[in-house]
Amino acid sequence: MGWLWAIIVGFVLGLIAKAIIPGKQHSPLWLTTICGILGAIVGNAIARAAGVDATSGIDWSRHAFQLIAAVIIVFVVDMAYMATIGKNKQRA
Repeated sequence: MGWLWAIIVGFVLGLIAKAIIPGKQHSPLWLTTICGILGAIVGNAIARAAGVDATSGIDWSRHAFQLIAAVIIVFVVDMAYMATIGKNKQRA
């Protein structure tokens, strides 16, 4: 059940990150989901290091770290994806 929640959270974080980043992102949905999952993992690690991973109620600070990490990861991966796709289209 943990993997299912990771995929769902990654999907939602990836979509929110794509909505926050200005302009059009060309990465496919599966890659965005993976980036969202990585953002959740990195955000949790940063929250744990900052000492805000376990608070009473909703962990807004942990979610903020997750979202910021997802935005950065989606942005970087989309740039790398477009650089790779652009090189492949020039060869064809």
